[in-house]
Amino acid sequence: MGYYIRVLAETDLSVPISQLRGCLLMEGIAVELTVEVGSDDEWAQLIVRHPDGQEIAVVEKNRVETGQLGAEEIAEFLESVEDGRPASAAAWLKEYLPTVKAIYAVQILQGAYAGDGWKAIHAIHGELWGAAGGILQADGEGFSNLSGYHILWQFSDHVRGPWNMAVLDDEGNWISFQMDLGNKSQRKAFLAGKVPPGSKRL
Repeated sequence: MGYYIRVLAETDLSVPISQLRGCLLMEGIAVELTVEVGSDDEWAQLIVRHPDGQEIAVVEKNRVETGQLGAEEIAEFLESVEDGRPASAAAWLKEYLPTVKAIYAVQILQGAYAGDGWKAIHAIHGELWGAAGGILQADGEGFSNLSGYHILWQFSDHVRGPWNMAVLDDEGNWISFQMDLGNKSQRKAFLAGKVPPGSKRL
């Protein structure tokens, strides 16, 4: 099983491949985007490749419908956040996840680490999110809120570096900030649902 990043969308809007190609063109990213399942306007699976044919990513769209993969994934996500921290973010996600209409899943392949691979992935991922709305999820990291700030901790204990996060205040508003994931005191505060001391407000 590979590594995935996802858009958990508020709508099952079809984003035509022409729109995604236009985004890549605007960014000056020279990769090939082809439909593997479906049509240009109603695709279910795309493959992103370098010009030499090396595969960068597989992009899938799964509607959240009873008995389908999308619904199974939402059920798994609900189970994964059950004991998540901060508890306030876990509670927010348990309310939000059942409203998701479609999942755009991007499987990262070896070509992501060559040339403009990751740049292409971020461009496509961002275009899908911008069009369909919703929240973001990444394996081994966690979930974002609707603004793209990270709200639930699913990182390994060894993670380091700056990251844009958010916690809910007592009135249910998101407070966003940048923290150092490796800073133990900041991590402790975030897990408790507090703005970490020494973090940078955004």
